[in-house]
Amino acid sequence: MLTFSDHARSASRLQRRDFLRLGGLGLGGLGLSDLMALKALGGPQKRLLKDKSVIFLFMHGGPSQFETFDPKMDMPSEIRSVTGEIKTTIPGVTFGGTFERLAKLAHKFSIVRSFVTGDAIHDIKTIVGKDTLQANLGSLYSRIAGPLRKGSAMPTNVALFPQAVSPTAMPIIKKFGDFTSSGEFGATYQPFVPGTGKGAQADMKLNLPQGRLDDRRTLLTALDQWKRDMDVSEAVGGMSEFQSLAFDVLRRGVSDAFDLSKEDPRLIARYDTAPLLPKNRISKEWNNHEHYADNAASLGRLLLMARRLCERGAGFVTVTTSFVWDMHADNNNAPCNVGMDYVGRPFDRAVSALIEDIEARGLSEKIMLVCCGEMGRTPKVSAKGGRDHWGGLAPLMLYGGGLKMGQVIGQSSRNGGEPASQPVTIPDLIATIMHTLVDIGEARVTDGLPPNLLNAITRGEPIRGLV
Repeated sequence: MLTFSDHARSASRLQRRDFLRLGGLGLGGLGLSDLMALKALGGPQKRLLKDKSVIFLFMHGGPSQFETFDPKMDMPSEIRSVTGEIKTTIPGVTFGGTFERLAKLAHKFSIVRSFVTGDAIHDIKTIVGKDTLQANLGSLYSRIAGPLRKGSAMPTNVALFPQAVSPTAMPIIKKFGDFTSSGEFGATYQPFVPGTGKGAQADMKLNLPQGRLDDRRTLLTALDQWKRDMDVSEAVGGMSEFQSLAFDVLRRGVSDAFDLSKEDPRLIARYDTAPLLPKNRISKEWNNHEHYADNAASLGRLLLMARRLCERGAGFVTVTTSFVWDMHADNNNAPCNVGMDYVGRPFDRAVSALIEDIEARGLSEKIMLVCCGEMGRTPKVSAKGGRDHWGGLAPLMLYGGGLKMGQVIGQSSRNGGEPASQPVTIPDLIATIMHTLVDIGEARVTDGLPPNLLNAITRGEPIRGLV
């Protein structure tokens, strides 16, 4: 005969299971306690990992090499940067005219003027494509590192979209590729996507209005009470070790890493790109006007969130802009001079703020930043002032992670359309990133890693001059 205590024990265990299922972080559909168990099983692989993190800022739409890091001002007007040039702190090196802050920090990072993405197709190939086995590059890392970072209980792989910090932002455009794909490696290794998921993820916003903040305090109070109730007596089961750790992940995730209120307001203002482009300054002449607004409203805060995540143990953070770097000068997209005002100035402010912040915190050896898109733009400016798709050359910027900074790697041809020296490919970029995150020698002799994964991260060569 079932007693009252039997019913209580059964109901309590069901309640715990339901909470962990409904309130979990949603990483690949696994509950948090499942992820903790996976984490414990992944111990031997931890020696493969270096204590470093990567922020991959994907410049969606295909940025122009001319208006960013290779102005070609000695060429005719139909080729050279339409935004002019600005001197940098590297002698003889100039950037496009909208990168005023980055020009003053050029000695802190390196640029590659010979990066080739291979085709002129709108996709997301540098972060998800054939060279990454159709998985987010962070999923390859997560397959090696495990879904949670040792010592921090933080997801190893995170993707940040504008909605993570701006609830009114449009969803990202999905027709060009799935940033959350884990390819053949399974849902366990998908990026965690705060702010656009369900349950706890939906509460993780940086710019919650006061009412939502009050709700979150109520949530945290309820979580604390829930834990006390679950721990109150072995008669009602208590929490397992994994469940207890899972609870701590959930609470810390809600109250710490995703909470901007703990940052100095002056630092938040330094990152904030929204004031640069008020909505009323964006012409509705172009169908892309809402994406321009979303990008300006979110980019700086996305990078601030990315820094906070890396600081707390995330291994790979994908940040994607809205689809704003496609500057055709057509019905959808502004010409280069207007587009770089809409897009280039927020990029300049946000990325320079991130670099200065990382430097001030002494994290330049620990955090690596990668900035690139899926392609570059044509050497010739169109009659309307735009540039079309171009796969022969694309801009690439790298900072931190223990790499050698203050350099220009490779040179472009005279018209800026192809490499003139030291071509760098997507596999080379992947190899550079993975050598930063992982001991490749250990990876080669570690049992259990899929051969195609090892091939993907070692097929290229780390970029000469940087490592």
